[in-house]
Amino acid sequence: MKNTPFTDKHIALGAKMAEFAGYNMPISYTGINDEHATVRNNAGVFDVSHMGEFMLKGPKALDLIQKVTTNDASKLTAGKAQYSCLPNEEGGIVDDLIVYCIEENAVYMLVVNASNIEKDWNWISSKNTDGVEMHNISDKTALLAIQGPKAVEYMQELTDVDLVNLKYYTFAKGSMAGVDNVIFSATGYTGSGGVEIYFEDKDGAADKIWDAIFAVGDPKGMKPIGLGARDTLRLEKGFCLYGNDIDDTTSPMEAGLGWITKFTKDFTSRAIFEKQKAEGVTRKLVGLEMIDKGIPRHHYKIQDADGNEIGYVTSGTQSPSLGKAIAMAYVDKAFAGEGTEVFVSVRDKALKAVVVKMPFLK
Repeated sequence: MKNTPFTDKHIALGAKMAEFAGYNMPISYTGINDEHATVRNNAGVFDVSHMGEFMLKGPKALDLIQKVTTNDASKLTAGKAQYSCLPNEEGGIVDDLIVYCIEENAVYMLVVNASNIEKDWNWISSKNTDGVEMHNISDKTALLAIQGPKAVEYMQELTDVDLVNLKYYTFAKGSMAGVDNVIFSATGYTGSGGVEIYFEDKDGAADKIWDAIFAVGDPKGMKPIGLGARDTLRLEKGFCLYGNDIDDTTSPMEAGLGWITKFTKDFTSRAIFEKQKAEGVTRKLVGLEMIDKGIPRHHYKIQDADGNEIGYVTSGTQSPSLGKAIAMAYVDKAFAGEGTEVFVSVRDKALKAVVVKMPFLK
């Protein structure tokens, strides 16, 4: 297993560790429910240094990004970021990612999922026919996500960068705790606000930043948070997790990601998605709330009232904020309407659920 620059910190803090995407990662510290509540009500720190970062440079960098992503990156100016995905040739999704415009028409950073770093690199490289300069900086880039309603307030004590007025999906560069060239990004996957900070792991930068963050946040109740709570937090907000809710076989149109699929340019699988938009899709990703007692899990089958299989669960949990079991699932289009009753097969029992509008937590 690979380590992040913070692995020793997690172990010293008594985190429950496990393998995730080839990395030794903290799953929980004080318990998922406690950590989840900390992020929703205060602030928490996630080590997400396992994520991948690619730099694309040169006069054709934007052209390459336009060709391999569904969203329209030409709308980005320096300091802005954009959620997007990489479609494959068959109308599926290679990965979802964030595109950062460092320098307009010249320098971009792509942030991809940890489990897909090599796959994404090979995919983008295969489409790089114009000699765009590409650098995989994943192994030397540290990334912390400080999330929650108090996160920005706490982090503002450590930098001169104006974090308070940093708008959603924008970023700025500055120094933090004596470390230069830190990117502060108003992104994150919890739906509770906050910042993500990227920096090069050299000259003890990781220790300096981690220690400074907790020197400020620890007395105020900020805590380190594991991947277990990261999953429950993103699920409450209806955010897709690659490998669960989207993958090489799912289309962005099926997954409710039509909003990041822009037909103002040419890109891989454009014709497939245009046809799906015009004709509709046969299945849709929906939110489910359980009516009967039981927790829906990944790959559990979904049935209609007659026992016919109509879909499957992609992600499910007991929502700590709502106190009820929720799930995301693909179901046949006829059963995708809000208020439709369906049945989740849990240990051979058909448990009633209802289709609800996402996000689950408003």
